[in-house]
Amino acid sequence: MKIVLIGASGTIGKAVAAQLSPRHELVEVGSRSGAQQADMGDIAQVRTLFERIGKVDAVIVAAGKLHFGPLADFTPEQFQIGLGSKLMGQVNVALVAQHYLTDSGSITLTSGIVAEQPIRFGAAASMTNAAVEGFVRGAAIELPRGLRINVISPTVLEESLDAYGSFFPGFEPASASRVALAYSRSVEGAQTGQVYRVW
Repeated sequence: MKIVLIGASGTIGKAVAAQLSPRHELVEVGSRSGAQQADMGDIAQVRTLFERIGKVDAVIVAAGKLHFGPLADFTPEQFQIGLGSKLMGQVNVALVAQHYLTDSGSITLTSGIVAEQPIRFGAAASMTNAAVEGFVRGAAIELPRGLRINVISPTVLEESLDAYGSFFPGFEPASASRVALAYSRSVEGAQTGQVYRVW
């Protein structure tokens, strides 16, 4: 399969590439690095990206920015970081990618455990991740031509504990390689409208 991997340079993206590259052709995309570059928050850039790449069999998004902070100090602009990047960025990719996917192709997006298991300072992350999951469930019943869409919901990564571990007291981390298996399941499996939880 020819697979577009957005967020290829991130911790999850690298693990997904390692999992899938032995079996498939990957087109790695980053916001500022990779074979292809695009800001997924800008749908014009997403359209240009897929015009360059052409027909593909699967699209994976393992990217998206979020702001963490105490709710008492949160501003609408800080909520917009996640809404513009992790939510609408992924929605933009799905909206464009559906027209470039081969029949029975798939889209795999990324949410996170805080959609269901909230943490302190994570109200924006909980809201954004839950919205991504809602979009996937809704889109799954409308996609034509046997196209599929799923979302991966990972817990905090073992590789990210130094940076984010203090936000997740008592949470059991997962390795990026274990999380990557869920992306393989989404791309190479048969289900649609699913939230694959890795926690």
